[in-house]
Amino acid sequence: MSSSAEPWASDTEYTHYTLLFIFACIIYSIIGFSWGALMGGITEFRHFVDHRLHGDLIVRAHTHVNLLGWVEMAIFGAIYYLIPRLVRRPIYSLKLVKVHFWMHNVGLIGMVVLFTLAGVVGGTASMELPPDQVELLIRPYLGTMGLFGSLVLLANMIWGYNIFRSCMGWRKG
Repeated sequence: MSSSAEPWASDTEYTHYTLLFIFACIIYSIIGFSWGALMGGITEFRHFVDHRLHGDLIVRAHTHVNLLGWVEMAIFGAIYYLIPRLVRRPIYSLKLVKVHFWMHNVGLIGMVVLFTLAGVVGGTASMELPPDQVELLIRPYLGTMGLFGSLVLLANMIWGYNIFRSCMGWRKG
């Protein structure tokens, strides 16, 4: 087929960013699967996350790596690959694809780091402090984590807008 029939085929930047989503998916899956194996396999670690106050925040970090990292990155990469072929024209904005990729990754990494820190700090402090003081100790971590979570939400909204604009009016060509 000619490049005019497949305008995305010669766009190496588009291919590069689509593959970055897939590579990120692979990296997050390895991190997530390893993290889960460690939590299940190391008795002290499992006891910490299961029984210490706010130890469950470490499990939330793990689930976010798997869901927002492994699963979402795979879905984003697949949809960025499929939509141009389905509607027979390039993605609406490659700039938005780039913004989406970096914003999602920065937000996700921030969430995971802060969930983990809050879990470790809260779980460790719960051995010596009452619950209300532990809550005050981890509150800044969780507040900042919310900002990173908002970044991921905004990145996903950018993705949705870009896909919607790519598909709008597809019958007109």
